[in-house]
Amino acid sequence: MKLGFHNARMRVGEFTLELDLTITREVTAFFGPSGSGKTLTLELIAGLRRLDEGEITLEGVLFDSPAKRIFVPPRHRAMGYVPQDLALFPHLSVQQNLEYGRKAEIGAARRVDFDKLCRLLEIERLLDRRPDFLSGGEKQRVALARALLASPHLLLLDEPLASLDQSLKAKILPYLQRVREAFAIPLIYVSHSPEEVMTLCEDVIGLRAGQEVARGKPGEIFEPSPTQVYRLRGGS
Repeated sequence: MKLGFHNARMRVGEFTLELDLTITREVTAFFGPSGSGKTLTLELIAGLRRLDEGEITLEGVLFDSPAKRIFVPPRHRAMGYVPQDLALFPHLSVQQNLEYGRKAEIGAARRVDFDKLCRLLEIERLLDRRPDFLSGGEKQRVALARALLASPHLLLLDEPLASLDQSLKAKILPYLQRVREAFAIPLIYVSHSPEEVMTLCEDVIGLRAGQEVARGKPGEIFEPSPTQVYRLRGGS
């Protein structure tokens, strides 16, 4: 997988995101505090926002270039995107939410098997329920399954565990690891939790105020504080 931001710039009010980098690892994290530009970066990859300048490419295909007047809409990017609010349809059952994911699939060859995925994420018994009758952890697993059933070329997860308490996070992390191991789908993971990033990711890009401030393997760019809470080397 090769995802590139080439002199990419996007302005939102007084905030400016500026990225010039290439991602080649299978599991990469964008890490940083709130307001650093992590979610904006995912939205640019997914095609939910447009650049003001520069280019975005995936596997050499140009997705966004204002100068060349090229913009590939989200439905043609084959991305699986799980936003912070999960975006499950409350009026549909889990089964129907998952079927929506399958309908969004691009291409003839299905890489993600429905039954296998349901077993892997342990959601078979939830298929008849609606989202309002699911726990937080169950909703996370259903949203992840729906994104995967589109057989995406790239899976984008925007702080998928942020709304969960520590006990639920400990239960959901193994499911994310199973997905990583079971399906050959590259993953971009957004988080402000060093512990999550160190558990799941191969490469970490640290963001602060819309700028890249660190890059490397988790063990290279995180350091424990005196309270043994990990933080980005050189700052929080």
